[in-house]
Amino acid sequence: MRPLVSYPTENVVPIQSINARNQFRGRIKEIIDGPVVSEVDVETPHGIVTSVITTRSVKDLQLRVGTEVLALVKATEVSIAKL
Repeated sequence: MRPLVSYPTENVVPIQSINARNQFRGRIKEIIDGPVVSEVDVETPHGIVTSVITTRSVKDLQLRVGTEVLALVKATEVSIAKL
């Protein structure tokens, strides 16, 4: 297992500075590992948020089912379909 990387903190934005509407606190419900990317399902009070991140990041962050996390959402486009 690779050691966790330590980054300088002088250019890091504190999490409380991020818009609260884009944050979802929850626990990891499921991780589907892939060779390059993995799907991470986070159960939040508002429903499941799924993130596709590198498998390396899953390992570096030591993510496991049950781990409490904060899902940060950045949407560049939202599509609407009429029902």
